[in-house]
Amino acid sequence: MPRYFFIVIVLTLLGVAIVGKAFYIMTAQKDYWQTVQNQLKHDSIPVPPSRGNILSCDGQLMASSIPEYKIYMDFQTGGQERDSLWQLKLDSICIGLNDIFPEMSKEEFRQHLEEGRLKVTKSGAVGSRHWPIWKKRINYNTFTEVRKLPVFNMGKYKSGFHWEEFNARNRPFGSLAQRTVGIMFGEIDSARCGLELSYDSLLRGQNGLVHRQKVLNKIMNITEIPPVDGADIVTTIDVGMQDLAERALVEEMKLPEVNAEMGVAILMEVQTGDVKAIVNMMRMPDGQYAEAINSAISYRCEPGSVFKVASILVALDDGVIPGDTSYVIHTGNGVMEMHGRWMKDHNWRRGGYQDINVARTLEVSSNIGTSYVIDKFYGGHPEKYVQGLRRVGIGEDLKLPLVGYRKPVIRDVDTKTTDRSRYWSKTTLPWMSIGYETQIAPINTVTFYNAIANGGKMMQPRFVTKLVKDGETIREFPPVVLKERIAKKETITMMQTILEHVVSQGLGRKAAPLSRAFKVAGKTGTAQIADEHGGYHSGTTRYWLSFAGFFPADNPRYTCIVCLRKTGLPASGGGMSGVVFRHIAEGVMAQNVKRLVDDVRDSTSSFTPDVKPGDEAASSYILGKLGLKANKANGANKSYAAGLVPDVTGMGARDAVYEMERRGMKVVIHGRGKVKSQSIAAGTTAERGAVCNLYMDI
Repeated sequence: MPRYFFIVIVLTLLGVAIVGKAFYIMTAQKDYWQTVQNQLKHDSIPVPPSRGNILSCDGQLMASSIPEYKIYMDFQTGGQERDSLWQLKLDSICIGLNDIFPEMSKEEFRQHLEEGRLKVTKSGAVGSRHWPIWKKRINYNTFTEVRKLPVFNMGKYKSGFHWEEFNARNRPFGSLAQRTVGIMFGEIDSARCGLELSYDSLLRGQNGLVHRQKVLNKIMNITEIPPVDGADIVTTIDVGMQDLAERALVEEMKLPEVNAEMGVAILMEVQTGDVKAIVNMMRMPDGQYAEAINSAISYRCEPGSVFKVASILVALDDGVIPGDTSYVIHTGNGVMEMHGRWMKDHNWRRGGYQDINVARTLEVSSNIGTSYVIDKFYGGHPEKYVQGLRRVGIGEDLKLPLVGYRKPVIRDVDTKTTDRSRYWSKTTLPWMSIGYETQIAPINTVTFYNAIANGGKMMQPRFVTKLVKDGETIREFPPVVLKERIAKKETITMMQTILEHVVSQGLGRKAAPLSRAFKVAGKTGTAQIADEHGGYHSGTTRYWLSFAGFFPADNPRYTCIVCLRKTGLPASGGGMSGVVFRHIAEGVMAQNVKRLVDDVRDSTSSFTPDVKPGDEAASSYILGKLGLKANKANGANKSYAAGLVPDVTGMGARDAVYEMERRGMKVVIHGRGKVKSQSIAAGTTAERGAVCNLYMDI
């Protein structure tokens, strides 16, 4: 018991001493320890997360975050030992830096580094503490090469070599779909446009928080809040289709007769509304073409004749035209007065189209035919026509997720306003029906045509399909239906047939594929563009050329619009924009061609290929791989004994030379292709060393 009480007393006194000391520190020494704490604790430092990637529809990286570094030297760290090593290895360091950065010579590196080592700071110390070794950011591979150099490969506190790390945005496909994918300003957290800006909050993630504290003369990073990396977004863009559309558009824009100022191409999947390619090209001051503005969603202008489809669709759907497409219009010689103004067809100098029906009106893009129908059947109540345009979706607000989208402007009937730009006159209706006095961006036009291709169902253009994080889908963006049906089913079917005829027998022939492997449906458009003062005839006329359509016409899979803005003649929507459309359509359909022999074999015909004269061992090998029995060469020449000159006519050069040289003869080839004749007749004695001239068919 005495020992027990002794232990209790000692522990009690120890506890009282601890509590007393703590109370003393909290009161009497509070200011002192607060000062110590302030000296040891550094400011909180935000830790940026990794920005999410932007992926194509098949998972290819279109934008990703990569580390970049700026490298520095602290010439006050390391003491005498480091200084001695520096002087010893300076030549090796400069030679190594010159190999990595050839823009500067080793002498320039030596001068630059010595300037930093001898610099006098404001405190009077010699040597800069944050001297840049290289003026620009470098990637990780370059950074690792620099760290291998003498002195730099030592620890940070021994060598003085240190760095700043940045997250940089990298686009593996360069400028491909640049305005849609988006551009970042100098820092990673400053999105400028496109999906980078529209989905910035999801791509950015959340910053973490780190406290830096000095412990035993070392700075330790204590994580309080870990950073949350941004999510990846999967787009609808197809890299192959995007590249195809971009090349086709730029090649046409560069042609001397075109010399376009601006070009737009949009490729959309019919059933889903997925935008597979979107190109926005503009001629820069240096004459090159680049994506500077997302004109496909922001450039509103008078669309021209592609708008006629909406006008006729409204009239057909309302049932106001007697006999529908068979209704005959008297266009005369291509010039008709409309409420005091002259309406002209493009061929008015050649006598016009005379009497044509409604279907033919669209096929030949007759201004008179379209405006006459709309003015005749809606002139007494133009508001019904405007309501019809909104019903068929040509003026639909698509509510796109991309910043910069401008919804269409479809004029209302207003005869009381004092604003001349909004006043509805008698000439407004006929000119509006052919694509003037409206403001529509290409994305709205292609969405409207896509609805026709889709049986009347209008889909919202989709650019992003899902969000992915750590390999798991965290959110999906399903296709959105804007209108279940823009017109009656029979009206849509009627319009699909008319648009197919526009390409097969109308002004859109240049859009038809040369191979005729599939059919195309669409409509041409050629419109004059008003200048900055709202006029059309001041100086050289500017044109907006377009072709909008879908393919294959009998089972639509893709809708496409191509627009070109150019100055002066020649100007043809079908002959210029239609050609780009054709190249895009042919390229897209070619990607879907089956490549397996079994998929293209005709089961009703013989599949044994012809075998030409030559090395039968090689042909037997190929036939065996195809699962076919080796046969003799069709029309094979008579074989000759080893001592006789063989007949090599019809053979390729390799087989012919082989047959001659195996008999000890020499060969001289003239031309290329297959052997047409030989200088030494077949069947004669083969003399060793004799020269035989072989004449090819090309």
